[in-house]
Amino acid sequence: MTPRTVLVLGANGRFGAAAVAAFAAAGWRVLAQARRRPASLPPNATHLPTPLDHTDALVAAAAGAQVVVYAVNPTYTAWDTQLLPLARLGMDVAERLGALFMLPGNVYGLGERMPALLREDTPPRPSTGKGRLRVALEQEIQARTAGGTHRPAQGPLRAVVIRAGDFYGAGTGSWLDLAVVKSLAAGKLVYPGPLDKPHAWAYLPDLARSFAAVAERLLAAVPEKAEAAEGAPQSPAFQTFHFPGHTLTGTELLDAVQQAAADIGAVPPRVQAHGWRRGSMPWGVIRMMGWLVPMMAAIAEMRYLWQVPHALDGTRLTAFIGNLPATPVRVALAQALADLGLGDAAHRPDAALASPVR
Repeated sequence: MTPRTVLVLGANGRFGAAAVAAFAAAGWRVLAQARRRPASLPPNATHLPTPLDHTDALVAAAAGAQVVVYAVNPTYTAWDTQLLPLARLGMDVAERLGALFMLPGNVYGLGERMPALLREDTPPRPSTGKGRLRVALEQEIQARTAGGTHRPAQGPLRAVVIRAGDFYGAGTGSWLDLAVVKSLAAGKLVYPGPLDKPHAWAYLPDLARSFAAVAERLLAAVPEKAEAAEGAPQSPAFQTFHFPGHTLTGTELLDAVQQAAADIGAVPPRVQAHGWRRGSMPWGVIRMMGWLVPMMAAIAEMRYLWQVPHALDGTRLTAFIGNLPATPVRVALAQALADLGLGDAAHRPDAALASPVR
């Protein structure tokens, strides 16, 4: 049988790279779109250097793709000008291909008044500019699936959004490496919020494997099962799911990081002599710096995510695809730390434990 084909837009990003690996491992033919060739590609993956805004050329190069995974990640400080325009380009490509459009979502649109357990039917109440942009993006995707403003010959867009918590793993650029373990070599761990508040995390390899599983089910023409899953009824042309990932208090996360560091030989000598130190984020300083540094302002705007307890309900996703990829948090963190270059080769995580399901 000819393998299914997926086009991953933004294959050099952390989620893009994880999606390339997950779909390839599931037997798909993968087209990895990125201006620069990814450092490594599976045997069944091909690099497409065509820029996202060269729609005609990209559609021609990706002819036959049944799924488009939108993994483009605009600079955090440029969301106002880039988030929607870039996503529209991705939707245009999917429409032209007649392909399923898949978007990794987040909880920004649910706002600082969000309940502790987030379901697909939790109403959006964005409290920040970034939250309003994410709501606008999902609404535009849904409008296109209803035939909205674009009516290509192939028919309206088909799309799925899978929302998740804070990404970690698969390289640099997450709260894990930018804050939590930034000072690990000095024996210090930093947590951005109160240590007793639950916070949602998503280990990227697990999330990417869920994307591949959802794509398989949706292309197998089983929309009726999606509508029967627990949660609000949804159109077969537009589906939303929540990926539960790991929900951890600050204390639980830091305890797991310490265990993972020991597992891969990444405990610094200072800790062996004096123990770990734990610190918090200097939010007051960050807010002040925000007057001059746009990135600090963008980070300060989202502080509430560390103060408001939240978890994602994965009931609907489980009902749709079955057991979810769920790497144990200690194993996931060990691999994430190893991906950051921490630890030594003799203590790499056991690959056999890397992708269990629950």
